[in-house]
Amino acid sequence: MTDTLGVHSAWVRDGLPFLDYIDGWATSLQPLPLREAVEPVSQTAIACVDIINGFCREGPLASPRVARLVPTITSLFQRAWDSGVRNLLLLQDAHDPQAVEFAHYPPHCVRGTSQAETVAEIRALPFFDRMQIFEKNSIHAGLNTGLGAWIDSHPEVTRYLVLGDCTDLCTYQLAMHLRLDANARQLPRRVIVPADAVDTYDLPPAAASIAGAVPHDAGVLQHVFLYSLMLNGVEVVASIR
Repeated sequence: MTDTLGVHSAWVRDGLPFLDYIDGWATSLQPLPLREAVEPVSQTAIACVDIINGFCREGPLASPRVARLVPTITSLFQRAWDSGVRNLLLLQDAHDPQAVEFAHYPPHCVRGTSQAETVAEIRALPFFDRMQIFEKNSIHAGLNTGLGAWIDSHPEVTRYLVLGDCTDLCTYQLAMHLRLDANARQLPRRVIVPADAVDTYDLPPAAASIAGAVPHDAGVLQHVFLYSLMLNGVEVVASIR
């Protein structure tokens, strides 16, 4: 390990203590009791990003890591509903067939296809028809989606629980949008991200080279982006129990 590290740039070697620190920080995260997370329920919304077939079950961007979020997120929705939470938001890719984003990512989750559908487990929830779905054409759920209008029409909501994928892409953009929007407008808003209800995909360098894609280390990016959310005022917790 030492000999291998010796051939790398100084920033890689110098960054190892920081990565160790982030690992310790992540390990020290504590669960947040459900009651504390959602009460008063009239002031709470759960915003779930991209738990759809195209990131969980089928298509070029489907990931087993993301698919493993489905039971945790489905359970959290059910427990929140049973506690009285009614502001349940689904922010989901539903791309134009000629989406500009496809210059950077392979075509995925095209509007009207099965990839753009909510996963079956969430659709099977008895209150699925009460959920508010916002279709998005980019990784940013706050742009051209109607989310901003929903937020403005629900000023009583002062707490958002953010779930879904990917931690470093769509989930990060949503949590940061909610946090920075509140900061800019002097709003007393809490933004909470449970670490066990968000994840990202893994693509090692060797596999990426074969696929002609950009490498993407899920473990590193999961931890670094959760840490970045914390640095920006988002409350990161281990889970909601």
